[in-house]
Amino acid sequence: MKTATLLSLRSATKRFGGLVAVNNLSFDVYPGEVVGLLGPNGSGKTTAMNLISGALPLNGGEILFKGQALHRLKSHQIARLGIARTFQLVKVLGSMSCTDNVIAGMAFKPRPLFGKAAAQRAQELLQRVGLADWAQTAAGDLTYINQKRLELARALALEPQILLLDEWLAGLNPTELQQGIALIQQLQASGLTILMVEHVMDAVHALCSRCVVMNAGSKIADGLTAQVLKQPEVVRAYLGGDEEETAEAAHA
Repeated sequence: MKTATLLSLRSATKRFGGLVAVNNLSFDVYPGEVVGLLGPNGSGKTTAMNLISGALPLNGGEILFKGQALHRLKSHQIARLGIARTFQLVKVLGSMSCTDNVIAGMAFKPRPLFGKAAAQRAQELLQRVGLADWAQTAAGDLTYINQKRLELARALALEPQILLLDEWLAGLNPTELQQGIALIQQLQASGLTILMVEHVMDAVHALCSRCVVMNAGSKIADGLTAQVLKQPEVVRAYLGGDEEETAEAAHA
């Protein structure tokens, strides 16, 4: 029997003029899960993440975190409840050091941390994501990949109960990808729940026990990863190309 849901979307809808970017989207995320949010470009995945994190308002439906409605809350209030995220387009405070970027995140966690305690915790988080040697480097001087690592450290500084990752593994070379997968596995092992938008199928297979698949703003599948990726509608809409060839890729 499943435990109570941590995050629930109920007919969540977002319109931009005549375009329905997210259309009556419903799914649940349970504590301790790593859930993949999949779909082709333009299917509404990042918009759904923006709705959850409060970056965009809902036009219909509701989003619940531990039973509490989020739709009337600002993004900083949602963060303080225990929801943190990274962005598809990396967002760092470029003129500030890596340490100060991470410390900035601590101001929005349920019990804010400041001063020496914050600095010490920042060092621990930078070490965790592989940036200990860049602690005093300006964030704007980091490589793209290291900026992604920094953004993750800042998200973890919030001490979230659920982490939203928007293509965090995109653009990594094979070695970095394996390191990234191992890091996410460590986060899950610590009890963190993760909802991740991802296109790297090796990562999806390695990390996601369950996947929700969107197409044109609507959910077309929700279930165990291996089963979902075999569904013909998913193969056609998300994976594309030759169905037989793509089915083989889904088994890889």
